[in-house]
Amino acid sequence: MDKRQAIGSWLSGPRAAAEDMGVELGYRGEALGLPESGPGSIAPIGRRLGALLIDWGLCLLVSYALLSGGKAQATGNWALAVFFVLSVLTVGTVGCTPGKLLLKLRVISASGGRLSLPRVVLRSVLLLIVIPAVVWDRDTRGLHDRLANSVQIQV
Repeated sequence: MDKRQAIGSWLSGPRAAAEDMGVELGYRGEALGLPESGPGSIAPIGRRLGALLIDWGLCLLVSYALLSGGKAQATGNWALAVFFVLSVLTVGTVGCTPGKLLLKLRVISASGGRLSLPRVVLRSVLLLIVIPAVVWDRDTRGLHDRLANSVQIQV
């Protein structure tokens, strides 16, 4: 094997290397019974990150204006609490945060229904820890979504 091919497969990740060896992995969400594209398919990573940034910005704004007394350190700490409350209330009731609503995303149970309140709380706590959110499976679901048995889809 040429060194350039080995480096290319390393940079491309394990999925690309497996596909080069002839392993058929299917599309993201196929194992969950979701469509390949369009409404109901797994939400793209860029839109999920965009929704997270919108939600975090709203939380910073609320915490700065109402809770922190204008102190930068306190704003960040309060923003975490506001983010948790926002996530539990909005995902638990309507299935999406304001950022997800703007970018046409929704959080549902992997079986297709709504998430129960304990699973929404678990997902929100794990999202605050951050590490579970950046550990993904082959469907690009974060560990927080896998443990809560949820999936983010396009609407």
